[in-house]
Amino acid sequence: MIRLTIPSIEADDLAAVREVLATGFLVQGPRVAAFERALAEYLGVRHAIAVSNCTAALHLALLALDVRPGDLVIVTAYSYTATANVIELCAAQPVFVDIQPDTFNMAPDRLAETLERLAATRAALGRVRAILPVHTFGQPADMPAIMAIADRYGIPVVEDAACALGARLAGRPAGAWGALGCFSFHPRKAITTGEGGLIVTDRDDLAWRLRALRNHGQDPDAAGPDFVMPGFNYRLTEFQAALGLTQLAKLDRIIAARRERADRYDQLLAGSAVQPPAVAPGAVPVYQSYVVLLPPAAAAGRGDLIGRLRREGIETTIGTWHMPMTTYFRARYGYRPGDFPVTDDVFARSLTLPLHETLTAEEQAQVVGRLHDALAVALRP
Repeated sequence: MIRLTIPSIEADDLAAVREVLATGFLVQGPRVAAFERALAEYLGVRHAIAVSNCTAALHLALLALDVRPGDLVIVTAYSYTATANVIELCAAQPVFVDIQPDTFNMAPDRLAETLERLAATRAALGRVRAILPVHTFGQPADMPAIMAIADRYGIPVVEDAACALGARLAGRPAGAWGALGCFSFHPRKAITTGEGGLIVTDRDDLAWRLRALRNHGQDPDAAGPDFVMPGFNYRLTEFQAALGLTQLAKLDRIIAARRERADRYDQLLAGSAVQPPAVAPGAVPVYQSYVVLLPPAAAAGRGDLIGRLRREGIETTIGTWHMPMTTYFRARYGYRPGDFPVTDDVFARSLTLPLHETLTAEEQAQVVGRLHDALAVALRP
């Protein structure tokens, strides 16, 4: 089976985890602190707060901004459901925004239209507490445009950079543009701690609140335990942090390998009916996933195509989710096909191809060849 992804786990990673396990000291401690310092330096931010996963990171980021019941959070329509779920978990309401057809990221012009519509009712605009763009599949969103719009209205931005550690736009790291940025270390990401997440910020007040919220509400600066707010147990373990440190040392190598394989896919797909992922000017993506668009006529048969490729030893999947059209959000808010036309189209046609550091040129050629063969059958009159 040519797998969709394989984490780059090596002997030094195993040794680092084994060393921590042997000590018996497993809960958040000095290795977590060292991992946070290393990531803050890598990203050029003042604070990095490690947590149990990126869903926890997004949840705490919104709580740190005091998102409350009845508030509105503007969010892209195309992402894994965790991005919108955390808004609901704050008892706030997501306001979905359509995406760009090339990068699959939040469309700044649609964001501007949404805020203009809300501004027509002062009370509605006053309920907007955050804007939540996603760096989809490790492709940086148009942060200069998004930040300009957010600044015009005085709304903080939380970046869902789950897929984008190491991505840059105009020389600036993804996740370091807004008030807060959130990252994931899930096994499908470039580097992994199994599960695991991170929140970054340059604001001291937000960092203090985040550190308290992740650890049962305990004051992170107090000399002794002092619980100053209700909080969660969203901590990262010591052995996950040890793995994260050895993984972080490989990050640039892994990203370079992914970019090389993305370039090879681009060449193999050139001139075909399959649309490769676009890269915005000035963007340096990390290709957490290599997601293509099938021709429109193949959209209805995508599920059968994925099944055929699996039977032939190639693991593929959809891109990600059209969140407004999932059962929960469709039923709760009454969304219908056509409300987000670009997301409708991208969701129906997106296909993720295998991509990881050990994927060979021969395997990539096999993936593309079998994909074209499957498409020829699917499109046969």
